[in-house]
Amino acid sequence: MNDKQISTLEKIVSAVVDLLLGILVVIVIIVMGEAIYSIFQQVVPLKSTNSLYYLIEEVATLFILLEIILMLLRYVRDNHHIPVRYLVLISITAILRQLLLTHGSGLETLFMAFAILVLVIVLYILEHLKSFKPEILVKQMIAKMKKENGE
Repeated sequence: MNDKQISTLEKIVSAVVDLLLGILVVIVIIVMGEAIYSIFQQVVPLKSTNSLYYLIEEVATLFILLEIILMLLRYVRDNHHIPVRYLVLISITAILRQLLLTHGSGLETLFMAFAILVLVIVLYILEHLKSFKPEILVKQMIAKMKKENGE
């Protein structure tokens, strides 16, 4: 296969992936709509604390679905690249949902809180790495060497 055929094949595969992801986004939106309808059916006349727990569970699930939609849209927009940041944010949201909904032992809660802390540290590091520009560092080093050599 020559380069032109490979390029054409890559474009076809990319278009198929985009189409499948579009279908996936539509399915997730339908599930979100169904969840919202279910919330209104079961919670609007707030009768008990069980309804409130159900509302919290559904809203947390909706946030996770929304993050997934945003990640998929970003994936298509950025030429099939998912930033790690989105995966970390979805993980934090999922752990928070679990933390809100399950009232486990103190040790389990501590582990979940520690997992969130680790993920937040990862986000912090990623932000600093993103702001780190190696080409700027190289230019500064070259300028310093020129200055030392008297150029």
